[in-house]
Amino acid sequence: MRTRLLILPILLSANLLRADEPLACDILVYGGTPGGIAAAVAAADEGRSVVLVEPFSIVGGLVSNGLTHTDLRSLESLSGVWWEFNQRVKTHYAEVYGPDSEEAKACFEGNFAEPKVNQLVFEQMLADREGITVFVRHSIENVASTRSFPSAIIAATFREKGVEDALNVRARVYIDATYEGDLMAKAGVRYTVGREDEAAYGESLAKDVPAGGDGQVQGYNYRWCVTNAPDRLPAPRPEGYDRTEFLPLLELFADGRITHVFGIQHAKGMTLPEGLPAVTSKAVYKLQPPLLPNGKADINDMSHGVVRLSMPDINDGYPDATEEERQRIIDEHTRYQVGMLHFLQHDTEVPEPVRKDALSWGFCQDEWPENGHLPEQLYVREARRLIGKHVFTQNDTRLTPDDVRIPLIKESIAIGDYSHNCHGTGRTGARFDGKHSGEFYQPNAPFQVAYGTIVPNEVTNLLVPVAVSSSHVGFGALRLEPVWTAMGHAAGLAAHLSLREEKPVVQQVDVSELQELLHRQKAATLYVSDVSPGHPDFAAVQWMGSLGGWHGLKKPVDGKHPEWTPLFGQYAEAYPDHGAALDAPVDEALLLRWREIIPEAIREKANDLRADGKLTRGEALRLLFDGRKG
Repeated sequence: MRTRLLILPILLSANLLRADEPLACDILVYGGTPGGIAAAVAAADEGRSVVLVEPFSIVGGLVSNGLTHTDLRSLESLSGVWWEFNQRVKTHYAEVYGPDSEEAKACFEGNFAEPKVNQLVFEQMLADREGITVFVRHSIENVASTRSFPSAIIAATFREKGVEDALNVRARVYIDATYEGDLMAKAGVRYTVGREDEAAYGESLAKDVPAGGDGQVQGYNYRWCVTNAPDRLPAPRPEGYDRTEFLPLLELFADGRITHVFGIQHAKGMTLPEGLPAVTSKAVYKLQPPLLPNGKADINDMSHGVVRLSMPDINDGYPDATEEERQRIIDEHTRYQVGMLHFLQHDTEVPEPVRKDALSWGFCQDEWPENGHLPEQLYVREARRLIGKHVFTQNDTRLTPDDVRIPLIKESIAIGDYSHNCHGTGRTGARFDGKHSGEFYQPNAPFQVAYGTIVPNEVTNLLVPVAVSSSHVGFGALRLEPVWTAMGHAAGLAAHLSLREEKPVVQQVDVSELQELLHRQKAATLYVSDVSPGHPDFAAVQWMGSLGGWHGLKKPVDGKHPEWTPLFGQYAEAYPDHGAALDAPVDEALLLRWREIIPEAIREKANDLRADGKLTRGEALRLLFDGRKG
């Protein structure tokens, strides 16, 4: 017998459902990732019934499973459901510990939280919406589709491991929000795995890829949560542990290529914990800076490090592997990452100072207690990628000599604010005496994401906001949780709009109407650094941005585009010259531009505006925005 699960502040069992009774809903979301949660809550906010199915036992994806130092460039890029999540996390720490507490400060405006807090907040966000039913521990088994082309999904079947009965869901629209793209693969849409060569899309970052491309994907690793608190737990001895595998580490410590077990990149204004060096490549485990609330830390792979946690040489088969084959790859990551720390903490051949260093951090008593205090999910940086209506590539972030902004994407449904980056897709040499290949990190300006990036060609009622349509290089800029969440938000609202037709066709959604809904739900489709989602003019600013009204205001100086001002780590201040400056006087050139791009129905109102030195940009914008209503 199978159990229907509803989201409350914690997951509870209720309402037994017969195995042969199909569960009907408007929208089925597969994958309780932040992108999947965004799709579910956005659609529910518009009155749609949603079933959210998650293969693991908790929702939140990697954000609940250790990736607690979220990759983003500037806080000003955050909006929509991710912004709501941030605000709730920030409120949690302020209410529990006080608004001026160290814990409230450490959460970095709600972006750096303990995994258990992230999970709790995601669960609360789902619980606060009517019409969302959540099933955990259910993996997709089969998809029934029409035989015509283009086709439509009729139903999906899910099964809980070890349970005979299946969960059958009949929805009108389906959203694949998994990291692996498992639903879309079963639905028969075209997808790709691996890297394209430079000739495929004209991407400079693909110049070293062999002709014709290859099947290499980014390396995976776990994102642990560790602590230096007195009640920390040592690394357990994983199944299959072989100490001889880690003996080469002793030579690395002996000759100084590695000096510490744990290291952290020093952040401006940050006081380092006692005994923790400000090192990166000469440490084994990288603690993301600064520390999390309550003295915890997020562990990650050390980019360009001597010792790496990511294992790109064993990941390539994962995307299309069976469940059993995937588990073998996951187990190898566990044996390596956990086994290495167990060796450094306990093996008698390890020098005593090194063992002491290794024992200075350990696993948290209060994180993932049902899973041995380790995350359930592996950090799958890249798996399948949809081949959709638009393929996002390096060219989607190109700059021109005429504007500090990247060229306008008129069908934008999300924004991104991060570098093109890849931790490596291959490895040369041995595990402790080699280098990653295919590694790159290239900054770029804030960019937009076209609606076609989440839309397949072959299926009319499917959207894919996580395993999105992009090149390998392009995916390196999209594969950040805030961007995935933004695309999930758009997918939920696009599904809602498509449901107004008897037969939903996501390819025919009116993108301008989708943009209006996104703006109403405080989601950005253009990066504007000085107007936050909480600003009263947010929707108006975004509306004008979707028309191109904030493009062309600034040109590069002496041919040079603006550069980031770093805060710490990968984080930076707002990107320069990307503000709306609503309090500045509007000039005639800007009014002329706005008159040219706004809908014809409100041009007469625009003709009445005068750049008299007193009328501000904000006042002019409000008059035009309000004028749309007649």
